[in-house]
Amino acid sequence: MNHLRITTLLYPIAGAAILSSCGEGKKEDQAGPLNIVYIMTDDHTRQMMSCYDNRHIETPNLDRIANKGVLFSNAFVANSISGPSRACLVTGKHSHKNGKLDNHTVFDGSQQTVQELLQKSGYETAMIGKW
Repeated sequence: MNHLRITTLLYPIAGAAILSSCGEGKKEDQAGPLNIVYIMTDDHTRQMMSCYDNRHIETPNLDRIANKGVLFSNAFVANSISGPSRACLVTGKHSHKNGKLDNHTVFDGSQQTVQELLQKSGYETAMIGKW
């Protein structure tokens, strides 16, 4: 069962790392792991970033990041409520498995998270903002 949990968390991370490395070839002088910057917002629609839809708003800094990294064009959330959605992302588990069913439930911090797996792999991690 632990193997299933680990692979459930590692597949999305590995996929993002592979996709982000496709844009540029590895430079000879580049050492160490690639940087991973994951930006998540609540109630964010396609029209809120000009890299998706430039009819309503201009977001040049986010567009620059999107152009140099991975831009998801076909994605879904496991839960539409903000707190449970974040819990699904950091644990790789659906809400009924991670226990975060609504915004009033306290998140069980003893669960393994993507951030912990990245730390074990030598990454420095930080979460900034809501949680």
